[in-house]
Amino acid sequence: MPLTIQACTAQHIGDRQEQQDRVAIFPHPKTKGALLAAVADGMGGHTGGALAAEQVLHSANSSFSAIGLGPQYVRDMLESGINDAHDAIRLTRYTSEQDPHSTACLLILQPGQVDWAHCGDSRIYHFRDGKLIKRSVDHSYVMDLVQRGFMTEEQAEEHPNKNILISCLGDRDAPRIEYGKAQPLVAGDCFLLCTDGLWAYFSDIELGRVLREKPPRQAAEWLIDAARSRAEGRGDNCSLAIVRLKEVDKPPPLGRR
Repeated sequence: MPLTIQACTAQHIGDRQEQQDRVAIFPHPKTKGALLAAVADGMGGHTGGALAAEQVLHSANSSFSAIGLGPQYVRDMLESGINDAHDAIRLTRYTSEQDPHSTACLLILQPGQVDWAHCGDSRIYHFRDGKLIKRSVDHSYVMDLVQRGFMTEEQAEEHPNKNILISCLGDRDAPRIEYGKAQPLVAGDCFLLCTDGLWAYFSDIELGRVLREKPPRQAAEWLIDAARSRAEGRGDNCSLAIVRLKEVDKPPPLGRR
C-alpha cells in the first residue's frame, strides 16, 4: 500500500521577549516525495541566537537542495548542513559583539527511508503507532552522566545543571553530530523534532499517544497549548515539526450503472 506524508510545523514565543527558535520543512526541488525538516534553538545576546538558528536552516537547506537526492548522499548532506552552519555562526562571533550558538535537528525523508542528525539538546523522536522506536540523546551535561551510568533520567530532570550543553553549533570545538536512520518505512511512522521548550513538559508515552490520536496540525496545537499551560508563566520558546506517514486512502468504489 502506498504511503502519503502528513507534515506541519508550529512554534510559540513562550514567556521570552524574543523568538530565537527556528523551524521549517523544505521540499526537495528535484526528488518527488522528499523533504527536509529542521529545528534549531538559538542562544546568544540580543538577536544573536535568532541569527544562529536562522543560519542552521539556511545551511541545511542549501546542502539538501544542492544535488539530486540519493541514499549515498544523505549523510554528507546532514553533516555538511550542520558543519557549514557551525562555521558561519563562528564567523559571526568574530565579526560582531554577539556570542551566538544553536542546536540543530535535521531530518531527511525520501521514499523508503528517513535519516537524521542532531547536535545539542533539541530532540528527534521516532514513533510507530504511538510506540517510541528511537529518541536522540541530548548533548547535555546531565545526559552525559546518564549515559555513563552516574544518574537516572529522572534524577537528570531535577538536576540544577540540566540545561548546560556539552556540544552545540558555534562553540569553540567542532559540533558533536549523532546520526539516526529508519528503513523501511511503514504506515504509522511519525517523527517529531522539537526544542527543549516543548519536550521538557512531556513524557515519551504522552507524546506518542498524542501523535497517534491526533492529525499533525491538531497534535501540534495541543502540544503547544499544554506546554504553555504547564510552564506556568516561565516557558521558553517552543518549536516543533511533525512528519507522519499514513496509507493512501482508497478511492470509493465505483457504483454500478
